[in-house]
Amino acid sequence: MRTKARDITEMTEKKIDETRIAEEIVSVLPAGIARSLSPDRDSIRYSVRGEGMKLRTIVLRRSSLQKLAEDADRAIKVEYLQRDLLLSAGKRTEFRYPRLSHFVQIRRMVAAGMPIACVV
Repeated sequence: MRTKARDITEMTEKKIDETRIAEEIVSVLPAGIARSLSPDRDSIRYSVRGEGMKLRTIVLRRSSLQKLAEDADRAIKVEYLQRDLLLSAGKRTEFRYPRLSHFVQIRRMVAAGMPIACVV
């Protein structure tokens, strides 16, 4: 029984760390613009509403946030993500951490049966 209790405590601490880091990243946006949506198992999502901002959603993967929580250079990486979030607020509709590479997106589209247009 004590092992289960310890495991539950560790899981709760990890979720708190993930949430705290996510809030730290999103804190650079003006107050009241980012609203947390119901979190799912794999990610923490925020809805963004603000005038002059193209950004509408923020998606932060929990597994990446866990790695970030244990990283020695966490402060530097969080600062980089905050800066990237501010820069992308006027350019992109969605901010993701970690970013999906272009090739991963194409593979997912092909796997889903979506047509891919090729320009030669």
